[in-house]
Amino acid sequence: MDDHEQRVRERAFRIWQEQGCPHGQAEVHWEMARKLVAIEESHDLTLVPVARDPQDPTIAADVVEEADPAAAAAGERPTLTDDGEQACPPRREAERDAAERDAAE
Repeated sequence: MDDHEQRVRERAFRIWQEQGCPHGQAEVHWEMARKLVAIEESHDLTLVPVARDPQDPTIAADVVEEADPAAAAAGERPTLTDDGEQACPPRREAERDAAERDAAE
């Protein structure tokens, strides 16, 4: 038995114990253990930086844009909504207009 299979077996046993030793759940515990061990084993690979080659368009690494110093000085900040998307829904706008008419009377 190799190290990987032993780790899966031990993890499945711990999951089984943590869930109160239920009967008939061996397949579920084994699958969960396989996924968790795979995540643990691939975690180290996720920490390796991707070598970015500007000549290779197949690498989809994000390019960080430099901040515009003029925009930062002017206080321009990105927003979560575009212009015009901040209008009230029609029902609330009608309620607000009705409340303003009632207050004016």
